[in-house]
Amino acid sequence: MRAAPTILHLDMDAFFAAAEQAAKPSLRGKPVVVGGLGPRGVVATASYEARRFGVHSAMPMGQARRLAPNAAYLVPRFAFYRSISEQVMELLGRLSPLVEPLSLDEAFVDLEAGEIADDSASARVAGERLRVDILATTGLTGSVGLAGSKMIAKIASEEAKPDGLVLIEPGTERELLGPRSVRILPGVGPATGEHLRRAGMTTVSDLAEAGEDELVRLLGRAHGASLYRMAQGYDDRPVVAERDAKSVSVEDTFDVDLHDRVRIRTEVERLAERCVGRLRASGHSGRTIVLKVRRYDFSTLTRSETLRGPTDDPGVVREAAARLLDAVDTTGGVRLLGVGVSGLADYTQEDLFAQTEARDAAASAGDAAAAEVVAAVEPAADEPVERHWAPGHDVRHAVYGAGWVQGSGVGRVTVRFEEPGSEPGRVRTFAVDDPDLVPGEALPLVGRG
Repeated sequence: MRAAPTILHLDMDAFFAAAEQAAKPSLRGKPVVVGGLGPRGVVATASYEARRFGVHSAMPMGQARRLAPNAAYLVPRFAFYRSISEQVMELLGRLSPLVEPLSLDEAFVDLEAGEIADDSASARVAGERLRVDILATTGLTGSVGLAGSKMIAKIASEEAKPDGLVLIEPGTERELLGPRSVRILPGVGPATGEHLRRAGMTTVSDLAEAGEDELVRLLGRAHGASLYRMAQGYDDRPVVAERDAKSVSVEDTFDVDLHDRVRIRTEVERLAERCVGRLRASGHSGRTIVLKVRRYDFSTLTRSETLRGPTDDPGVVREAAARLLDAVDTTGGVRLLGVGVSGLADYTQEDLFAQTEARDAAASAGDAAAAEVVAAVEPAADEPVERHWAPGHDVRHAVYGAGWVQGSGVGRVTVRFEEPGSEPGRVRTFAVDDPDLVPGEALPLVGRG
């Protein structure tokens, strides 16, 4: 723990949705939901306008549509988000050599290591300057938390949302945490929270008063001891620069054991979708799909499958996880499910190599299955290519210029022609195979002089 609030946590505000609103003038101030639009899609990010209807990240997209039927529903543009993230991370790197990215839109910064802050006043100046620089560079807002530890800095940035800065003075951590729900602490999810509630502990002060021995008895040595230290406001984890993620995973613990095989498979498929969302947000793909199953008796099984090449395709991950589930006995019930991807790689380059390998394998070995995979991606030269126009994606028309897809169907595509910084644009409809309409490139949110 530090004597000065020199650990900074930055969290961009509703990042994906805010980027889409900045890029599309007609969506500013309106509810926007970004995520998978298929029947099993999930919400990646919802704008603050959409959150007022109860929409939140990781929610099934069908539920989001019922809550906010008039919102704009867009397919993610990860290359666009990564380009903005790179600008933000560059600004963080100017503050300190110790920057720990957690995702495209979130990072810790050690201001002390950058020698630009050693007390509350200088830390606040650095944080406010960062917010100004982010807005000027990207056109987007971020919330900043400053504290003497990573845990408290992250709590501070959450309190600062949206578009604010909160500094928590070292020495006030226990007072801050005491009345809060136990769920505010890292590692306390729904299952652990419910377990603690049944033991009569609902606030952080309840944990501190219970003592370490009681928490160890309830949760085990490692988790119980760690939770007791956090309840005291103690967190000595350092900011670690350039963490190399080895895997990406998500899991859910269920209040009631699942017995229905169809329900279990549905949950696995939803977890696979969420996992791919995190995988893409980190800018990776992976070769190995991992399924985790904790059964009714607390026994935990893991199964894995290694693919020919790395992927960030939700369909591939979903199908692999489903195959792994087929090999697991769920008789008696399941209390936890998890899906992960490991063997991570830079997806853009590595997936091109994987496609080449698949094509070579099909040509040299006569592998019919591999040939079908390649054919699904690359139709034969004499077959017409049906163009797919994803909602929210960029297009360019030979006459009307840059725009984005509002929707498509029945052989037509509707496009709104506008650019960042322009007035809301007009909507026009074209045939999906109109030769004047082509996929476009994302335009910068802030003009370059």
